Amino acid sequence: MEKGIIYVMTTAVPGLIKIGRTGSDNFEQRMYNLEQNGYRNVTGLKREFAIEVEEYKNKENLLDTIFEKSRVSDTELFAVDKNIVIQLLSSFEGKMIYPKDERKNEVFKEAADNRTSSIIPNGKYTFERRKKSDGNKLVKATAIVENGCWTLIKGSVLGITEDKGVSAKAKAARAVAPMDNNGKLLEDFELGVCSSSHAGTVVMNQSNNGWDDWKNKDGKPIDIYRKLALNQDSEE
Repeated sequence: MEKGIIYVMTTAVPGLIKIGRTGSDNFEQRMYNLEQNGYRNVTGLKREFAIEVEEYKNKENLLDTIFEKSRVSDTELFAVDKNIVIQLLSSFEGKMIYPKDERKNEVFKEAADNRTSSIIPNGKYTFERRKKSDGNKLVKATAIVENGCWTLIKGSVLGITEDKGVSAKAKAARAVAPMDNNGKLLEDFELGVCSSSHAGTVVMNQSNNGWDDWKNKDGKPIDIYRKLALNQDSEE
């Protein structure tokens, strides 16, 4: 059975993604060409997920069928939540090609978390937690959430020591975070659209369940919004 790679890319158009396939030996060149030149007059393409699977042509055709109603004319562009596609692809048997240095189960979990994070209302949220590996230091952060986009506010104090469970995505974010040697943010830092757990992991520098640790203005864990959404779904 022939192996190949199925990939997902976001575009400059919010909510519009590209689902495609390529040979295993051509992945990097294909990504470079799309990221540099765009696709069908759509620019800003950015790789999000890729997996090498057997019978990749048949599997990619299956995806086209599943998301046919969201397809833009006769193209490989789809108006669909990228996280749904990533969840589906990460459940396939195969070797994850991108993102590197992460596990499929972690990517699946983050995609699921990203989907539900859209239910978090716009507003200000706070985070406070002691970090043992930093001498029991109080990690304290404030974030603004707007349409799913997270921004850590200047003055937030992040953890320093890297502990278990820090994803490659969180490491990349921390590598460019404008903070001093004590972890204090020197200016606002945009994380973009992400899950509450990703934001918490960036803040703590260790695995974090953001649904429990981020609090709203009333001091309640933001998990209340997820529970509310689940209750509403069960009543429909």
